[in-house]
Amino acid sequence: MNKLNKVQINSNLSKISGWAFENKTISKQFQFKDFIEALSFVNAVGLESEKMDHHPDILMFAWNKVKITISTHSAGGVTEKDFSLAQKIEERIK
Repeated sequence: MNKLNKVQINSNLSKISGWAFENKTISKQFQFKDFIEALSFVNAVGLESEKMDHHPDILMFAWNKVKITISTHSAGGVTEKDFSLAQKIEERIK
């Protein structure tokens, strides 16, 4: 999987709301109504990630917030696979 350049990354970011490029990753913070809803989201992301064999960093904090950070470590940055996972995560919360 080839690492994307900044133009490609920005183009892909324009298609998904709220995601940002930082430190060779894409990330987004989510806020939920309570702890259980946040935890359910984490579990759903975990299951989808496992299906794709592509595992993001997941940080759950402040009882109702989750930050997802995605990159392709083997490529040394962001790839199309990262955006595919981000899109699946977005579909999960709609």
